[in-house]
Amino acid sequence: MNKKETAEIKKNFSDKSGFFIMERVLTGFIDAEKNLRYHHVNSCLTMPVEEHDVYDETLKKVLNTNVGKSFVEYEFPNEAYEEGKPQEMLYTLLRSELKDEVLCENFLNHIANNIAYTGPFAVITAYCTYTIRKKDKNDEYAEGEDEIYNYLLTAICPVNTGSDGFVFDSFNNEIMKKMNTELIISKAPSDGFLYPVFSNRSSDINHVMYYAKSASKPNISVIEDVLGCTFVMSAENEKANFQSILKNVVGDDLDYMVIKTVNEKIQEVVEENKEETDKTVIDDLRLKDILTDIGVPQERVEMVAPVFEKVCGNTPLTASNLVENKTVLAAPGITVNIKPSAADKVRTSVVDGRRCLLIDIDDPTIEINGLPVTLS
Repeated sequence: MNKKETAEIKKNFSDKSGFFIMERVLTGFIDAEKNLRYHHVNSCLTMPVEEHDVYDETLKKVLNTNVGKSFVEYEFPNEAYEEGKPQEMLYTLLRSELKDEVLCENFLNHIANNIAYTGPFAVITAYCTYTIRKKDKNDEYAEGEDEIYNYLLTAICPVNTGSDGFVFDSFNNEIMKKMNTELIISKAPSDGFLYPVFSNRSSDINHVMYYAKSASKPNISVIEDVLGCTFVMSAENEKANFQSILKNVVGDDLDYMVIKTVNEKIQEVVEENKEETDKTVIDDLRLKDILTDIGVPQERVEMVAPVFEKVCGNTPLTASNLVENKTVLAAPGITVNIKPSAADKVRTSVVDGRRCLLIDIDDPTIEINGLPVTLS
């Protein structure tokens, strides 16, 4: 799923859209010892509005449009199709529309037995349908050509007793320490997944989307042990690997202009391919082209392939994960944040024998700690 496809499902995750129905919700509570203490399936059609709204709010967070970072697509390996394996289990649960109690209980126990999680948590899984409107060659909706996308959306939510504080006791007319013993289910999932994926405006049962609240700290046990997929590098790891490649290839020639220009080139690649369904990647060949274009010496460019293979193997890097939204220059005691629009105003130079960072200022009036100062 790309950002556009994810945005379509998220936008229509509401009864008000006219094309979406959340039919049933499976809820389960798993204690700190990984025991399934409770599970139940509710019909959303007869559910009180207030309760329905909480499920909507919680589950919608899983549909994160930060695709490739917080919301990552995974392909099921061949063995996942075997009976009792994750893909087969999810497909069977999808077909049951959450109407089979045994399948629901087995699903929750599968999560409980395979997830690495500290403390108790709740699992919320909704069975949803979305009517996909198809258009004809004239870009008009074609009658009778609609397709139904059935999917399961799961949110894994931490449970805690909330924060203690002071409350006013009106009975005793005093301020006192609050002692909260109720287990509160967070409306902010730590993990989640969507199955099957919505790809090319159709259903793809061979892939699943995994959500992590913290893109830099995905729960690998959900990906590998619950979903049965092979973990790929997180956005943070991809960026770190790319920086390692750039440092080893460019070496002493790595300076402000090289870093700035490489970032701009990758941003161009992302923009040029933003409408593509498949994620845009940077492999060794594309990186060689970028470095050649910006004038890195050819002997350095030829080092890209072996260095790339050593760091990443045969796995290309997600282009959007490598783009920096700002340039950060750091030295002992000094940090300068530079927005892309001002990147050309910064340069490095040697002045009177000292290495200096120079910032071109068109307006002589600047602010220091919020106070206006005029530079003469």
